[in-house]
Amino acid sequence: MRRFFFGLCLVALLYAGLTMWQPGKTVATISTLNNLTHNLTLPGSQGSSSSVEGKPTVEASFIDRVLEASGSRAAGTGQALYQDALQYGIDDAYALAFFLHESMFGTTGVARATLSLGNIRCTPGYTCIQGFRAYQTWQAGYEDWYRLIRNLYINQWGLRTVEAIIPIYAPARDHNDVTGYVAAVENAVRTWRAGKNI
Repeated sequence: MRRFFFGLCLVALLYAGLTMWQPGKTVATISTLNNLTHNLTLPGSQGSSSSVEGKPTVEASFIDRVLEASGSRAAGTGQALYQDALQYGIDDAYALAFFLHESMFGTTGVARATLSLGNIRCTPGYTCIQGFRAYQTWQAGYEDWYRLIRNLYINQWGLRTVEAIIPIYAPARDHNDVTGYVAAVENAVRTWRAGKNI
């Protein structure tokens, strides 16, 4: 318990540093955060340190069943989510879990209009709706999410685990329940890998 409390204090201090970053220092600060939090046990994470990297662990047909059962307009796009997982080396179960948590597979919020897997904030070069990147197809939204996680979070910042990615991806300062998000993603991935739907 003392180790966990100490770890949370470190996270709080580093988080404060992230909110006051200076140009050119973001990557070092985020890398430091990742190194210090790698072995922390977050409530609900059951002590895991789940790398999003790897081969797909759920089949395209299973993804389609999950999307169909939820009433998602993205139903039938499971093969694209699976293929992107192979291309980017990121387990498709995590992509699907982010999709669930962000918008109930595109059935709620702005994702109904943006066709976005991950509600990615608008940046230059993108068409945007209400401050979020928008796409012509669900498949384009999938690929952009995989590319973001691979190129920025993993390759540039060295963040490979759910526990390291989510505090940056969905920070508490934006009114996100980071611990709850981590637990929800972990639970969804475990459930789907066991061949069950949520």
